[in-house]
Amino acid sequence: MAIAIFVLLLLAAIFGPGIWVQRVLARYSEPTDRYTGTGAELARHLLDRNGLSSVKVEQTEAGDHYDPDARAVRLTPDKYDGRSLTAITVAAHEVGHALQDQGNYGPLRWRTRLVKATRGIERIGAGVLLLSPFLGLVTRMPSIGLLTFAAGFVTLGTSALVHFITLPTEFDASFARALPMLDEHRVLKTVDRPHARKLLTAAALTYVSASLMSLLNIARWLMILKR
Repeated sequence: MAIAIFVLLLLAAIFGPGIWVQRVLARYSEPTDRYTGTGAELARHLLDRNGLSSVKVEQTEAGDHYDPDARAVRLTPDKYDGRSLTAITVAAHEVGHALQDQGNYGPLRWRTRLVKATRGIERIGAGVLLLSPFLGLVTRMPSIGLLTFAAGFVTLGTSALVHFITLPTEFDASFARALPMLDEHRVLKTVDRPHARKLLTAAALTYVSASLMSLLNIARWLMILKR
């Protein structure tokens, strides 16, 4: 019973944040014409008003984000062309990161360095994951299972750890940057403000929830190894 409860709590911890984030984002994606301007237009307006005319606003399929190297706010098509509360709020959140970059916000630069540093570790871990099942078949050594678990943790757990450590950066972008901008420029409808706060929380948790979900791949690799 204790093991079953532990497993349920673990699954809730892994799946819960991601499910909540996706539900909040989806809920306020309707109606699609809630606002007169698109997410891209709002991002451009906020950037210009804050002296960031050199920062680009681009469409992407790789998830909403701000790229400090390219100095670009990137929005997925539903946010870039969307006029929903979700589109407007997520665009403001990403502009919040651009403001952090403009002000040399230390935690943002620290996170950028951490993400770059962990890419090499993740590549090594991914390579070990790919080789482990074949090594297990050849050597038939139980220790290969431990190697697979370690590689999975390094590959997928490192990303989750980085996003947990730098979570305050996301909340700063949402509540110390985006929300004040939305208030200052009177972007939101009055009834939408409390809902925008939920969306800004969801935007802050997006990377963490995605990283948690990716941890399930460790179990998948262990199951492959046991076959």
